[in-house]
Amino acid sequence: MLRRILSIVAVAAVSGAPVAHAEQTGLTYLGKVEFPADTTYADTLVGGLSGISYNPVDQLYYIVSDDRSEHNPARFYTARIALSDNGIDDVQFVGTTPFGGLAADAPPDPEGIAVDPGRQRLYWSSEGARDVEGGLLLHPRVRIAGFDGAPLGEFELLPGLRVSPDEQGPRENKALEGLTLTPDGSAVFAAMEGPVYADGPLPDENAGALTRVTRYDAQTGLATAQFAYPLDPVTAGPGGDNGLSDLVALDDGTFLVLERGYGTHVKVRIYRAVVDGADDVLHRPSLQGEPVRAMTKTLLADLAAIPGVEPDNVEGLTLGPVLPSGRASVVLVADDNFSDSQTTQFLLFAL
Repeated sequence: MLRRILSIVAVAAVSGAPVAHAEQTGLTYLGKVEFPADTTYADTLVGGLSGISYNPVDQLYYIVSDDRSEHNPARFYTARIALSDNGIDDVQFVGTTPFGGLAADAPPDPEGIAVDPGRQRLYWSSEGARDVEGGLLLHPRVRIAGFDGAPLGEFELLPGLRVSPDEQGPRENKALEGLTLTPDGSAVFAAMEGPVYADGPLPDENAGALTRVTRYDAQTGLATAQFAYPLDPVTAGPGGDNGLSDLVALDDGTFLVLERGYGTHVKVRIYRAVVDGADDVLHRPSLQGEPVRAMTKTLLADLAAIPGVEPDNVEGLTLGPVLPSGRASVVLVADDNFSDSQTTQFLLFAL
């Protein structure tokens, strides 16, 4: 692990400058920090930040990059983020660690990350790949790694999540995305960004869709339950999409869920979602045909409607420490897609 410390000063909106705090149902926006596309740390290009998880033991944020080893080896960063009731005061990257044990001819697509302080390890999701013409078929996976990046195993791969050259299993770029550990450390929930082929079409401007959220036993890595999550219709413009980008567990059945739409503009919403009353669909090969009781959700924030937020490609969220006000902090991170026209963002909300 590389341990050089870099303190990054925001280039656009740094908390500490006057911020008009905007509140929607249960969430108050406090501020953001933005980084330019050419930001580097420890000889790596800082970009593609798609998942974030806070470790209260070492007070570090673990942030995964979705770099498919094209710019630098697949990796995660650790950072210290100073928060206050006025926003984000400082961001310090203090480490970058490559994931070990990866085949050179099968680069992963890291998307989600969840720290397990009790077991001294972390979980990370790889979305896999489905390039039929190019002959690249990689199953999505939930992997286990030490804090040094060393591989420690992986979770059960369900039959419905196996990539196929036929229209079965996950679609390209719509597989495992969000990842969270429950506060008691007993379970890991992994969310699909969009529906598998068997569950119906992707959401469009006229209709939403159902995607799956799987509960795994954190100790054994075996799937114990699965629930359908209702995605919104597409509102990011013609040709856009909408999917579940990340989630964070408030308890074993209540979550903050991040839906992100990307098209002519970005649409980002945060929901509170619960599994209470939802059907367990673990053994249902398809969500079509018979009625399904899905998870229920309540809108907490539409980021585009909050003055000053101007969200980019927000993909990750986590619960941070309790703020001086006594409210919980919610930290979001945006993936710049390694594009010169986009920025890496950290955004702070109070719950």
